[in-house]
Amino acid sequence: MKVFENFDWNSFWEESDYASKEYVGKIPTDKEIEDIENEIGYKLPDSYIELIKHCNGGTPAATLFCKGEYTVYITGIYGIDKTKPYSLCGEMGSKFWINEWGYPDIGVTVTDTISGGHHMIFLDYRECKKDDEPKIALVDQEDDYNIHVICDSFEEFIKGLIEA
Repeated sequence: MKVFENFDWNSFWEESDYASKEYVGKIPTDKEIEDIENEIGYKLPDSYIELIKHCNGGTPAATLFCKGEYTVYITGIYGIDKTKPYSLCGEMGSKFWINEWGYPDIGVTVTDTISGGHHMIFLDYRECKKDDEPKIALVDQEDDYNIHVICDSFEEFIKGLIEA
């Protein structure tokens, strides 16, 4: 099954100078994706790769995710261009949140939230086998870094975003 089939990428992203400066990188090559996967130590989900091949990070127009008891507002989606602060391996990437803030090393931070670092969204690889799709987890710094799985895939998370 093709990921993001019939998805409207044109209306998904919100263009701004801030997003261009902080998030949006050049469209990556397959080699650059492979290099990032080697650096982070995880295989990125096909849906995430599809997203960054359309736009390598940025701010979506829809920023609210609600499912069950979980509600989270995101501010941007990390790409893989290391020159951007908000990217997987950038200045504000996973290593920063894990090493500086004490977030659990469960995978890769893929979005930031309006909480200014008190809640982060991770690709959660804790239960993954070699080629499994990671779940999406909300990690709550204010609740002793409690991990809440909020959906089963990155694609489900992206498709679940609504306008606030």
